Amino acid sequence: MSINSFGHLFKFTTWGESHGPALGATVDGCPPNVPLDAPMIQQWLNKRRPGLNKNTTQRQEADAVKILSGVFEGRTTGTPIQLMIENTDQRSKDYGDIANTFRPGHADITYHQKYGLRDYRGGGRSSARETASRVAAGGVAREAIAAIAPNVQIRGYMTQMGAKKIDPKKVDWNQIDQNDFFCPDMDAAAEWNDYLAWLRKDDHNSVGAIIEVVARGVPAGIGAPVYAKLDTDLSAAMMSINAVKGVEIGEGMAAATLTGRENADEIFMGADGQPTYSSNHAGGILGGISTGQDIVVRFAVKPTSSILSPRQSIRMDGTPTEVITKGRHDPCVGIRAVPVGEAMMACVILDHLLLDRGQTGGVRGKIG
Repeated sequence: MSINSFGHLFKFTTWGESHGPALGATVDGCPPNVPLDAPMIQQWLNKRRPGLNKNTTQRQEADAVKILSGVFEGRTTGTPIQLMIENTDQRSKDYGDIANTFRPGHADITYHQKYGLRDYRGGGRSSARETASRVAAGGVAREAIAAIAPNVQIRGYMTQMGAKKIDPKKVDWNQIDQNDFFCPDMDAAAEWNDYLAWLRKDDHNSVGAIIEVVARGVPAGIGAPVYAKLDTDLSAAMMSINAVKGVEIGEGMAAATLTGRENADEIFMGADGQPTYSSNHAGGILGGISTGQDIVVRFAVKPTSSILSPRQSIRMDGTPTEVITKGRHDPCVGIRAVPVGEAMMACVILDHLLLDRGQTGGVRGKIG
């Protein structure tokens, strides 16, 4: 049985394929009376949709979302919300040559080994197109968060393209929407633009990326020990995104290079009577529970495997072949992964807000 659902109390199930008639999400567990209409969700889909600029795939999809159920007179009813996005610009003929060939770096071979059948048209369920459904579900989650925890802000951005990194001293959230890369460093964005143009046009290649997603204003105390850790679910959420190969919380893998003195976030009482911290190496989570600091997650996206450079592989009958993948593909799929990461962060944060409300009723231990 394939698992196509994610979440505990706030849960969504995605459906559909890259080149099928439509795809979408069924969202269950959204609280009732949350203001919601299609434009509220559409604003986030517009950030992810293909064909936005020259640095993304040129497949033209409006990604127009339709709400089929669960909303009445502009408010959620507490029943399942069915979201649908029609596919309108499929070019399945681009994939005819690989119907009996396994593309290196793709899930073609593993899908065939597991199921004995695969949808070769753009990869079917393994296509990054599936992430449109996640962004739609995340749009619902954002509106529910706004209703029950209005101080929460969620922001994602690229911190690295290939080996080219942003300068942490130049990070400006106001720059994120001012370039094609969701990049908070305008100088890095200019360099990335030139680099990706060369990679796409001259080198016929692709490149990976690192994305950081921050949730600001999340109250202390959400998440639970051991098997319901907030960072456990965040890691699973980001790792489940197509093409993601690594996830970090806070300092992440770099924590292994620190000493205990360096890594410990010292705690003080603030002027407002609330705890404050000297640093945030923990990424806003201790023991699986939020501290009230910024929750910081990073994930690494591999290079797009569909490239025009020839690669060696095998056919279904086991004979060797050379593969050149035609079609319209992202030279850096990490760009459009930014709004996907934001959506998954929103879904997890809402899920844990609801779990905490159910378990503790919002009661907190007293300090001071």
